[in-house]
Amino acid sequence: MPDFANNKKGRMKLVKWVKGLGEVKVVMEATGGYEQPVVQALWAAGMAVSVVNPMRVREFAKSQGILAKTDKIDACLIAHFGQISQPASAPPQTEAEAYLSACVERRRQLVIMLTTEKNRLSTCPESMRVDIKDHIAFMETRIQALEEEMHLLIQQDAQKQARAAQIDSMPGIGPVTATTMVADLPELGKLTRQEIAALVGVAPFNKDSGKKRGKRKTKGGRASLRRVLFMAALSASKCNPVIRAFYQSLLNRGKEKKVALVACMRKMLGILNAMARKEETWHILPT
Repeated sequence: MPDFANNKKGRMKLVKWVKGLGEVKVVMEATGGYEQPVVQALWAAGMAVSVVNPMRVREFAKSQGILAKTDKIDACLIAHFGQISQPASAPPQTEAEAYLSACVERRRQLVIMLTTEKNRLSTCPESMRVDIKDHIAFMETRIQALEEEMHLLIQQDAQKQARAAQIDSMPGIGPVTATTMVADLPELGKLTRQEIAALVGVAPFNKDSGKKRGKRKTKGGRASLRRVLFMAALSASKCNPVIRAFYQSLLNRGKEKKVALVACMRKMLGILNAMARKEETWHILPT
């Protein structure tokens, strides 16, 4: 397989090369966003693309006894993994959808940096306080501008506007969480409760062997969604009557607070999935 640079010219060559292979599906690993320009270029050419979790490919490699790791080995391995597992193709994004996802991710990055700067302010030398305060003010302004841009993008699409309003109708969920779910979870309402929980990464997996019962843990999934859902569950455990009662029942049964909150995230996601499938709002209160 030839090498292609991840720039406009290189992506054009890649698309041309893939087209020359005939009818194929392209499978690639997620690489923290570096894969997105390639995905967009392939989508624009009308090709089926699957973006898979690198952890799945690495575990597959171990199952095949492949421990070495080079670009050539990885390329052959991913192709073999695609043939065996047949991962679902990712739904193509429009330019507006890609921009909305980028805005959501950029806001998340700025919020992390803002928290860091606020923490730094309490221990910094007096000579740096003004500079850090100015940086905090700048980031707060940028975050507000991004939130306004995200709101505008949602309002320009009737379907997304309706979905965001539907999600936002659940007590404990705010506009940012609703926008993040619209941008990063287009599968909402199209999968089963178990599938959507696994996709987001809030489904606990058993670790049992014989009579031994291991501790169930969540693993993988879409980190951007888990972050906003955790904060939403924290809020819902106080203001949402259904989630609050569920949370308290788990605590009364001896569950740790974090475990109970993850269970609340899963329950909220299941309810939202049912609401999306039935095109209902929280006022119908599905359970």
